[in-house]
Amino acid sequence: MLTSLYIKNYALIDELNVQFSNGLTIITGETGAGKSILLGGLSLVLGKRADLSQIKSKDEKCIIEAVFDVAHYDLKSVFATLDLDYDVQTIVRREILPSGKSRAFINDTPTTLDSLAKLSFYLIDIHSQQQTQQLVENEYQFKVIDALADNKDSLKGYAEQLKTYKLLQQDLEQLKASKANLIKEYDYNLFLTKELNEINLQSINLEVLEAQYEQLNNIEEIGDKLSNVKTILNREDQGVMDQLNTAKQELSRIVNYGKPYESLQERLLSISIELDDIVAELDGLDEQLSSDPQELEQVSGQLQIINNLFQKHSVHTIKDLVLLKEELESKVSSTEILDATIAEKEGEILALRNSLINLASKISKKRKQIIPVLTNKLETLISALGMPNAKFKIELEANKDFSANGMDQLQFRFMANKGSNFNELKKSASGGELSRIMLAIKSILSEYIQLPSIMFDEIDTGVSGEISNKMGDIMKHMSQKMQVFTITHLPQIAAKGSSHFKVFKTEDNNITQTQLKCLDEDARIVEIAQMLGGADITESAMAHAKQLLN
Repeated sequence: MLTSLYIKNYALIDELNVQFSNGLTIITGETGAGKSILLGGLSLVLGKRADLSQIKSKDEKCIIEAVFDVAHYDLKSVFATLDLDYDVQTIVRREILPSGKSRAFINDTPTTLDSLAKLSFYLIDIHSQQQTQQLVENEYQFKVIDALADNKDSLKGYAEQLKTYKLLQQDLEQLKASKANLIKEYDYNLFLTKELNEINLQSINLEVLEAQYEQLNNIEEIGDKLSNVKTILNREDQGVMDQLNTAKQELSRIVNYGKPYESLQERLLSISIELDDIVAELDGLDEQLSSDPQELEQVSGQLQIINNLFQKHSVHTIKDLVLLKEELESKVSSTEILDATIAEKEGEILALRNSLINLASKISKKRKQIIPVLTNKLETLISALGMPNAKFKIELEANKDFSANGMDQLQFRFMANKGSNFNELKKSASGGELSRIMLAIKSILSEYIQLPSIMFDEIDTGVSGEISNKMGDIMKHMSQKMQVFTITHLPQIAAKGSSHFKVFKTEDNNITQTQLKCLDEDARIVEIAQMLGGADITESAMAHAKQLLN
């Protein structure tokens, strides 16, 4: 409930600080006294966009602060969702700076207007002509039915399952699209995989293979050069080996003459040993040489295949081909197992669909059970509000598809007078009738769920006499379970309040200000008497006012 409201430097309000209590609070005042200013200030603190023209003094900031007692509203989860600190005494504040910058706070924590608006939905309901139009909207009609049918938990579970169901359907569509694309590529990918498997990439050493090709392709030249080298080394009188032996003999005669000659002798010996090894290796290589055209053709063909694959797949190494093969094998395998994955996903969707149908059926059953109750309550209340012949027909039909509200189609049909036909509510009810129907619905809802504080902005426009008296009774009855404010011009309604505030203007030094004053019993009598008979209060008006209050 709204416990206090502080307004500073807003429109015609210099500074206002007012405390509110539970029950039915009446707000009255002459036309133009500033009741709309009060509503405007309250709307700002609930998240409405700021209008700089409404700042009274352009040199000071505008402050509007509202305090709510939320102990009975079960809003901890809402605060958590909005990342706000929870406090049973919740303070909501708006500040509009002279620069035009606007700031919002909830429990002294800076917040956004979006978060402010979301929280205010649970705090106070400012009922205006615009909100009355919600009554003809299908979503609001579902909310009314489901509140009475106690479908809150079922709808929450249904919404969670529906979200999962839609995500699974998206996954299935993606799988099917992937399958369609893979099927187009399957045969080609399978061919490429077989082509790469045929050459046994894991066993290929490209460097060895290329060296083998070079040797086989140049066998004659290699043989000639090996023979030439052996000849150079072993030729008599002129061969390297023979000359080296001569050099060793010459040095052997002077090795005893000093260390340098001995060292040279040892180095020549080392060279001689190395040349012997080279000659032996030359002999071995020469013996191994053999011309094999068939092997050359085989190695050449293998290299040609590898080079063709390099060019075909725009790669440069055997490792790249191995990675490509693994990728192709994965695609082929994915295509082959995709059917099983799709079947598994379809099974999950079917199971969830059946669960959703069962939940929607339970929700629908409870709706059907409560519709006669709602219809009877509505017709009883609106009859007392001056529509004795009005009838409601609330139609609920099954739908094949899932919607946010289940699997039902809902239609509120209305007949205002005898002999007329039932038609859609928005086509058959006037603005005044819609206002009274909305009041009746709010009254009924208050019996089933904890509604936020509600402020009726001249909902009694166009009614008088006994109807206004009954309208006041309805609001009085609602106030037993919730905080109700009503801005009214009717004395019959004003007399029903548990507290009464008057909005009025004052002038001081040619400055007009709007004030709000809580009336005591005597002041209430005077105010209601003025509402009955005008500024010139008569004894009969005073007596009538006292009678209404009693």
